[in-house]
Amino acid sequence: MGRNPRSPGYAALRRGRVSLPDHFYLVTTATHDRKPLFRTLGTGRIVVRELQRLSPVATTYCYVVMPDHLHWLLQLNGDTTLKDAVRGLKGRSARTITRTTSHTAPIWQPGFHDHGVRRDADLRAMARYVIANPLRAGLVERVGDYPLWDAVWVEG
Repeated sequence: MGRNPRSPGYAALRRGRVSLPDHFYLVTTATHDRKPLFRTLGTGRIVVRELQRLSPVATTYCYVVMPDHLHWLLQLNGDTTLKDAVRGLKGRSARTITRTTSHTAPIWQPGFHDHGVRRDADLRAMARYVIANPLRAGLVERVGDYPLWDAVWVEG
């Protein structure tokens, strides 16, 4: 999750961030003040549509939009930086949410947490872990019952 840009250590946390073309990243970002803005299907679907629109700059391997945060496993395309991909997602989804709903407060908290995925990592296992978040959070009894997730592959 993002940290307050004015908090001690924030600059040092971001200083080491490197974006490498064609690399995989697991990103987590939270709503402003962790408000459950995506509890409603319509607002969550806005985030999903913006993830889909990012396909030229980032390939999405899986995501889950939780009530107050997002987990996103992606691969950067071309020269796009991770910062630009996340900024694009957050900016466009925030504009659409404020334009189409009565929500006027900030949508996303500043920053995001990212984990660069090693080349030898098991992406399918990581994706299963990501999409099982609603199950672990007690939101559903079966992953398939949660409407705001997707993955490029699903195993039985």
